[in-house]
Amino acid sequence: MLQILKNKFIFLKVSSFILLSFFVLPKVFADEARKDVMVITVNGAINPVSAEFIGKSIRKANDKKGEALVIELDTPGGLDTSMRNIVKEIVGSQVPIIVYVSPSGSRAASAGVFITLAAHVAAMAPGTNIGAAHPVGLGGGKIDKTMAEKVTNDASAYIKSLAESRGRNAQWADDAVRKSVSATESQALKLHIIDLVAPDLKSLLEHIDGWKVRMAYGDRILHTKNAVVTREEPGLRNRILNLISDPNIAYILMLLGFYGLFFELTNPGSLFPGVIGGICLILAFYAFQTLPVNYAGLLLIILAIILFILEVKIVSHGILTIGGIIAMVIGSLMLFESTGPFMKLSLAIVLPAVITTTLFFTTIISLAFKAHRRKPVTGHEGLIGTVGTADTDIQTDGGTVLLHGERWAAYSDEPVAKGERITVEMVSGLKVKVRKAGST
Repeated sequence: MLQILKNKFIFLKVSSFILLSFFVLPKVFADEARKDVMVITVNGAINPVSAEFIGKSIRKANDKKGEALVIELDTPGGLDTSMRNIVKEIVGSQVPIIVYVSPSGSRAASAGVFITLAAHVAAMAPGTNIGAAHPVGLGGGKIDKTMAEKVTNDASAYIKSLAESRGRNAQWADDAVRKSVSATESQALKLHIIDLVAPDLKSLLEHIDGWKVRMAYGDRILHTKNAVVTREEPGLRNRILNLISDPNIAYILMLLGFYGLFFELTNPGSLFPGVIGGICLILAFYAFQTLPVNYAGLLLIILAIILFILEVKIVSHGILTIGGIIAMVIGSLMLFESTGPFMKLSLAIVLPAVITTTLFFTTIISLAFKAHRRKPVTGHEGLIGTVGTADTDIQTDGGTVLLHGERWAAYSDEPVAKGERITVEMVSGLKVKVRKAGST
């Protein structure tokens, strides 16, 4: 009997274990098979804002110990310092970084070439291109021949080291810097600039599954076929900062800042224009830190505003206004120095801005100047020069007059008969000094 009970107990124990395995083991294997791939999209110029977003995303992927981070890239280029910060984050990452130039019609130009070549896996979508990485000077400004050679040599050495470290075509990378060569996605694959061409993200992850990539801390096998894709979007702060880093937006913010502060100075106590103007000006100066600003252009714009102000106070027959318009147009065109159109002001923005600024300052200042010269119409000052009627005979010792229907105590240096028209010369407390109207 005991043996039967013992056998039954063993049977129940084995059965429970088998049943439990049906529920627990699939979950364990599923957890082990689960791989996370983070995806971010970088669309636009490479600047401190995009560098911050990419760096933050790489650190987050490292903290989560994800399988990989995919950067969907479409950029015309950008700032050298921001590009180098991104490259350092990619090289030092413990998670494989995949740069995917997509969607079709996108490009990885200038700074984008460095970022793509630095990636552990470089891929492109059909209908994309890469190249033209010749440096245009620090901040996009003009540089002399000697300095240009130094900058070019430095960029060449940097991009060749990136290409060699990833086993890619270092000679083409050097030509991209020195000769501004470009390549389509099929040419890039043939020249071994990139690792593959993929029509979409899903096919990209399936294709690289099982690939071995060289990391800073050793080789790593990618398991991306069944990965769970999560997209990381830039926060509100990054979106706002990226928006104002556009040259056209920064230019408009600067002008709005000048408008607001000037309106506040000419109309003390308005508050709202001054607050908004101050905020706009601070945002504009922040944006200027991320852009290749030519301060000669900025000074010309400030000079133009000064000329508009002087036009109201000095009779120049329009010469100052014309000078202001010329200074503002030239200053606006000079404000941002870059060979790339994405770092230049649009004429569709400059011309309306110049016209608006001219009208704003000449109109506002003219009205303020006229208001300043206008005779006061209220208070004691408003009574001076007012014409009224003598209510009584007025002698040096006093009398009364009617002014705007009000009776005032008055005195005069000359006798004034009752009913005569008088003019107020001076107000002293509640008493006015008058003279006969028409007399001097």
